[in-house]
Amino acid sequence: MVLKKLNPIFDYLNTKQWLTIGLFIILWGISTLSYWKKYQWNPSSMVNFGHEFALQNDSETPENAILFKGETGDLGAGYDGQIFYYFSRPLANLNLDWPKGFDESYRAPRIGYPLLIAIFGIFGKSFAIFGMYFWNISLIIVSYFFLRKLLNEETKPYAVLYLLSPFALGSYYVLVSDSVMVSILIIAYYFYVNEKWIQFVLLSSLAILTKEPALFLLFPLGLLSLVRMDWKRVIVVGSVLVIPVCWHLYLSYKFPNWRPGRLTDFILPFEGLISYSESIWRQLASGGSIKELARLLSRFPLVILFFLGVFLPFTGKIQKGWEFRISFLLVMFMVGTAGYYHFWSVYENVSRMFTLSIPILLLLMNEDRQIRKQEYILITLLILVFFLLKVLFISKQMNFQVGF
Repeated sequence: MVLKKLNPIFDYLNTKQWLTIGLFIILWGISTLSYWKKYQWNPSSMVNFGHEFALQNDSETPENAILFKGETGDLGAGYDGQIFYYFSRPLANLNLDWPKGFDESYRAPRIGYPLLIAIFGIFGKSFAIFGMYFWNISLIIVSYFFLRKLLNEETKPYAVLYLLSPFALGSYYVLVSDSVMVSILIIAYYFYVNEKWIQFVLLSSLAILTKEPALFLLFPLGLLSLVRMDWKRVIVVGSVLVIPVCWHLYLSYKFPNWRPGRLTDFILPFEGLISYSESIWRQLASGGSIKELARLLSRFPLVILFFLGVFLPFTGKIQKGWEFRISFLLVMFMVGTAGYYHFWSVYENVSRMFTLSIPILLLLMNEDRQIRKQEYILITLLILVFFLLKVLFISKQMNFQVGF
């Protein structure tokens, strides 16, 4: 087995935590600097401010921010990092004057990450950008050590996969919320295991408000408690919904057109996978450029990972760790129902969906060592290599301007 040949590396890194953290800093540092280099070493570049949205929210846009002017037809839309930045500004300014140009039904429920950014944003717009870096980096490191405490000695060496996850790195690379949500959720789960209920409820609520897939772990935990008729835990897990529900009630009052079922519009079973496959065949049939074909095929390892992920929970001893098997399948359900236009057409959009799968896999391995994990781990490592190659040698500078 190939994974067995890598085990000495995992074991060595497990005994040298300073080296593991150093490797993390190198990978994330290289990715950061390679991005900044393209845009005059300006940290605001990773926020991905779009010129279109910056104009609509000019008073809250940093003075010398990198503004992406976009390509033909997209009006300089930028990327999602800007949304969390702009939604943090009303919180930092202690008002509820929400940013213009964004879909409140989809964006406003995810207020957890903007709330964290606003802690720094109180001191100014540049501090808000610093906060986006701070929370992504600090939370994954802190949650890594919490995760290690949850794992037994046999599984602990593999915890490095969480810290070096290409999906967490991809989330950080565009300063969005996936890695932040997963980090908060892992810390919350640690408190759950150790019966620190207040910390668990508050952090779990924050994780849900950061991004809804946090429920993919919390729901199976509640289900397990229900099956065991552990009513105290059932109540505790159910309590994590109180704060998110209150926030949703506020949104329904603030935005008359807001509806909680907005996210269901994005559930399109296998449409994304099918359309992505069709796009590859069309490219091959048309005899288009090798560059365009390579761009399309960059997402193909994620297709392989998806099918491996669907298969993985049904291996080993099914009765062991079934709550994590359900959690893992829910992550795969999210990937499998992601549409092409919003997700599978862009590598960053679909790859980030796998972020939660890594810690869930580790927790499942902790319960059942017999699961078929080798292929999933190897493809994940391969994706990490491909991502670094893309970051360092393939990604090109986009059309931009500095400030207005």
